[in-house]
Amino acid sequence: MNAQKDKTEESLLIRLVGSYIAREANRNTLITPTRAELSRARTHATVFVSVFPDDSADKALEFLNRHRKDFFEYLKKNSRFSPIPGVRFEFDYGEKNRQNLDSISLEIHKAEEEK
Repeated sequence: MNAQKDKTEESLLIRLVGSYIAREANRNTLITPTRAELSRARTHATVFVSVFPDDSADKALEFLNRHRKDFFEYLKKNSRFSPIPGVRFEFDYGEKNRQNLDSISLEIHKAEEEK
């Protein structure tokens, strides 16, 4: 399929995951979908999430994986995906690394200003 349709469907999937999490998850942990990847056949999708606080990442992924069937039903009702993809959730280590690089960059910038 074309790249624009891929981006549109991945964006829709991220929005739907975000709204599902906002509705179903407790407020003790912030779970944010950061990106999604659909398979070529559109039968499987991987949704990457970031979690705050960091020590709650395992619990957040357990929560998301426990609710996979419910989320599949939510996709059936609220999307026009054809076929409805099976979703797998993973922690977004790329986002975690980016945040780490941002903090290092900020420290370097502060150190240069102090000189």
